[in-house]
Amino acid sequence: MSSALGHPQVMHDRPRGVALAFGWRRLSLALGVSILFGAANSLASSAPPVQVTIAHAVAVGLATMLAFGLFEQWPAKPRLPRWVLQVVGVMIAVPIGALLAHSVSMAIDIHSAHADPQMRGLMVLMVEGLLIAPWVAVAAMLQQRDIFARDQALAFELERSEFERKALDTRMRLLQAQVKPHFLFNTLANVQALVDAGSPQASQVLANLITYLRAAVPRMHAAMTMLAEELELVRAYLELMQMRMPDRLQFSLRIEPAASKLQCPPMTLLTLVENAVQHGIDPSEEGGRIDVDVWLRDDRCLVRVIDTGVGLKTPGTGLGTGLSTLRERMQLAFGGDAQLNLTEIQPRGVSAELNFPARPA
Repeated sequence: MSSALGHPQVMHDRPRGVALAFGWRRLSLALGVSILFGAANSLASSAPPVQVTIAHAVAVGLATMLAFGLFEQWPAKPRLPRWVLQVVGVMIAVPIGALLAHSVSMAIDIHSAHADPQMRGLMVLMVEGLLIAPWVAVAAMLQQRDIFARDQALAFELERSEFERKALDTRMRLLQAQVKPHFLFNTLANVQALVDAGSPQASQVLANLITYLRAAVPRMHAAMTMLAEELELVRAYLELMQMRMPDRLQFSLRIEPAASKLQCPPMTLLTLVENAVQHGIDPSEEGGRIDVDVWLRDDRCLVRVIDTGVGLKTPGTGLGTGLSTLRERMQLAFGGDAQLNLTEIQPRGVSAELNFPARPA
């Protein structure tokens, strides 16, 4: 019967034309239900043979399935609601299918086709079809609507997620673009200070800076880098700064082997260390020491940069530009699951601590 009416999946590659009207799910459902109706109709005492009732039911089922699929796609811009066309089309298809079945029966055996059992069987089938087929069509359309709504919601969610990802990528690139000039200008200012002071180390410091930048700048463009690579850049930077103020800067770098291959945004450790040099060690007449420690605890990576410089000039005023940018970059990179905290150390100095998920490269 019109149970024809299975449902197509509403997807971007949704089938059209004959492929939609005669989809294998629809066809198998229509044949299955038609066979059941035909077999049931053969149980009456005066019914024709079971093969005849099944053949008639299959003809009606295929006709209603074809009508349902036809008006599902045609006309392209219907004047009436499409569901009205489909229901009416299914109702019209029932007698047409019965007439087609009767014509085939006549072609096979005209005497049997006009006999009372077959004629009564066809009338029963038509009444059943007209009573049941429209409701089956409505049920199928409601199911189609639900599937379409779910598919649209999923497509919208995927599109929104893609937009959010692109927005985050763009934001991350903008923040990294801010880091580059911030770091470069600060480092070049240090070299200028040596040149202005007439230091004999100025040339060597400049040569080391060029070597360092050749290694550092390409990594700035990467989305993520490894902590071991970050530590190499930090070591090169601190050695560069130590040449500028050899008597005022000492440092130590320690990293657990298990943490060396974890991922972080480029310039993460360097931003913390540069901040310690610029705001802690440099302003201090005595200079100071910087200790960098990286370790792994369960599924978290912990980074601590301690300096013994002048400390926080105005406690509670928040982070500077470099650390604020770093905090936002960490939040974007780890979906908000990253923390950056500054703590003043007595009698002097600052501890900067990072805590973020451990993600192996």
